[in-house]
Amino acid sequence: MNTNSGQAVSIRNSFAKTEPSRAEIDAQRGPWVLEFGTPWCSHCLAAQPLIAQAFAQHSNIAHLKIEDGRGRALGRSFEIKLWPTLVFLKDGQEVERLVRPRSAERIAEAMQKISLVG
Repeated sequence: MNTNSGQAVSIRNSFAKTEPSRAEIDAQRGPWVLEFGTPWCSHCLAAQPLIAQAFAQHSNIAHLKIEDGRGRALGRSFEIKLWPTLVFLKDGQEVERLVRPRSAERIAEAMQKISLVG
């Protein structure tokens, strides 16, 4: 998993080239959003402006886009069924999940929860 001085490197515009393990995700500190989807998914593409708008308000939250699909271990470990699915984590623990989000406000509300969680 990419880190820079202990801080996560945000990947917001493209899918990660390698998939981290579940153990690596669980070990991460601080607020994180995992975005599961594919580059060809129409729902994923439609959600991108909403996700970008929400991240504009929460630049302190790390964002990792994971390409999901058959045989992808990380997606299976999070029981991902539909794309995009956003998993909001704080110190490796899931706090909230949004499936096919339809508003930047709802995404920002979930981000606020992981920013505030002790």
